Amino acid sequence: MKPLKPLFILFVCLLWANTLLAQENANTILHAVYAKVQKAKDYSVDVNIKVDMPFIRMLPVAAKIYYKQKDKFKVESKSIAIVPRQGFDQASKMLSDTNSFTTIIQGKELIGTTQAVIINIIPLSDTSDLILGKLWIDTKQNVILKSQLTTKSNGTILTEYTYGAQTAYGLPDKMLFTVDVKKFKIPKSVAADMNNKPKEEDKKKDQKKGQIIISLTNYQINKGIPDSVFKK
Repeated sequence: MKPLKPLFILFVCLLWANTLLAQENANTILHAVYAKVQKAKDYSVDVNIKVDMPFIRMLPVAAKIYYKQKDKFKVESKSIAIVPRQGFDQASKMLSDTNSFTTIIQGKELIGTTQAVIINIIPLSDTSDLILGKLWIDTKQNVILKSQLTTKSNGTILTEYTYGAQTAYGLPDKMLFTVDVKKFKIPKSVAADMNNKPKEEDKKKDQKKGQIIISLTNYQINKGIPDSVFKK
């Protein structure tokens, strides 16, 4: 067996070192994002929800969302509200335990006028609901501009974030979700309406994507929310 050439060994060492550096830099970026969202120990916010999915006819819905660290989350509405929880706290949960996944910087992409760093997230456990994650990070503001989470339970959910007055807490003013219609879980009452869809809507049956637009206003941050709110 021929000995390995010194140049080949050097190449392998450099490749390994660059991979470790990329992973370390990715984790550093994610830690900065997580530190920002951790500033909001709790919050409540008024939301307006618009749904654009085949076979679903819904007027905009008003609701209120309550959140409290670490994993308390509640949507309160007089109507049926379709809110993908993944966009609100799954990213935060994911960032809280960087030992449960491996990260690597894929590259950069211009989103609007902001140069975002793209980070791939791969879970280390087969039992995780998350199959693959991808985050577009504004490293100057330390916020997520876009996320693409592929999960076992809801397929792929693409979320785009717009920030305003609450950027200091990493909380958006608007969220646009694009979901897999066939895989995304919706309330049973809405599913029943889909089964009774008018025949003239059959032409939409091949539509694979749906959108949920959520506008958030009147944030109340770190005012203190009792645990009893989440038990009702």
